[in-house]
Amino acid sequence: MKEVTTSAWFTGNISTDLVICMLLIFAVLLLWVALLLSRVIKLYITEKLNPQPFASAAEKAALESLKEVQEPQVKKPSIWEKLMQLKPLEQEKDLMMDHKFDGIAELDNPTPAWFMVLFYGTIIFAVAYMMNYHVLGYGMSQDEEYAAELVQAEEAKIAFLANPANAGMAVNENNIEDNNDPAILQKGAALYAGRCTPCHGEHGEGIVGPNLTDEYWLHGGTVKEVFKTIKYGVPDKGMVPWEKSLSAQQLADLTHYVLSLQGTNPAGAKAPQGNKM
Repeated sequence: MKEVTTSAWFTGNISTDLVICMLLIFAVLLLWVALLLSRVIKLYITEKLNPQPFASAAEKAALESLKEVQEPQVKKPSIWEKLMQLKPLEQEKDLMMDHKFDGIAELDNPTPAWFMVLFYGTIIFAVAYMMNYHVLGYGMSQDEEYAAELVQAEEAKIAFLANPANAGMAVNENNIEDNNDPAILQKGAALYAGRCTPCHGEHGEGIVGPNLTDEYWLHGGTVKEVFKTIKYGVPDKGMVPWEKSLSAQQLADLTHYVLSLQGTNPAGAKAPQGNKM
C-alpha cells in the first residue's frame, strides 16, 4: 500500500482539514475587521484631539454662494469610504429620511461592509458545518467522537501495559499469583497500616470489618478473590473500592500482606465470619 504523506497544514482527515480551513478563513476575516476597527478608533481619537468647528451662518452662506459660482466637482470615494460605505457630508441631504422629530432628521445609512462580511461569513460557516457533520457525515458527532476516544484509550492502555517497564501495572484479579517476598510484604504492611487498621485492626484481628487472621472469608480467600475485594470494595458493607486511590501494584502488595496474616492469631481476635477456606 502506498503511504500517503501530508503537509504540516493538513492532517489527512477530511473533516478536520475542512474545519481548519474554515477557521483560517474566519481568522483572516477577524484580522480584516480588526484593521477596520483600528482605522475607526484612529479617526475617533483624531476628532477628539483636533475637533473640526462647525461653520457659522455667515460662513455657510458664503460657502453656498461659492458653490454656486464654482462648477460642482464629484469627489471620488476613497478605499476606506468604500469599505465602510461612508458618505461625505455634502451627500447627507440625499440620505435623509422623510420623517423628522423636533427638527432632527434620520439618515438612511447602509450597514457597513465589514459587518455584512462577518454576517454572511457566519451563515456560510453554519451551512458548511451542518453539511459536514449532519448531512454528508464527513465529521464525527459527539457520540462518535466519544466512542472513538474510548477505542484510542483502550489501545493506548494495551500499548502501555505491553511495555516491560510498566509490567507492574498489568496485574489484576485474573493474573495475580501468590507472593511471599519480604520486600513486597513490607510494602503491603505500610499500605495496610495507613488504610485498613480503622476497620480490621492493627494486626488484622477485626473491629468493624471481619477478622483477617483466621481461615474464614466472607468474599473468598484466594489471592484473586482477596485482590478483587480490595480493588472493588464491598459498598453494601461499608468497604470502599481502593482502585481509585491505589495503583494495581499497590493493590497486589496489600493483597499479599493480608494473606500473610492468616494463622497469626492476634489477641482479641474477632469471631470467625463467612466460609472456611
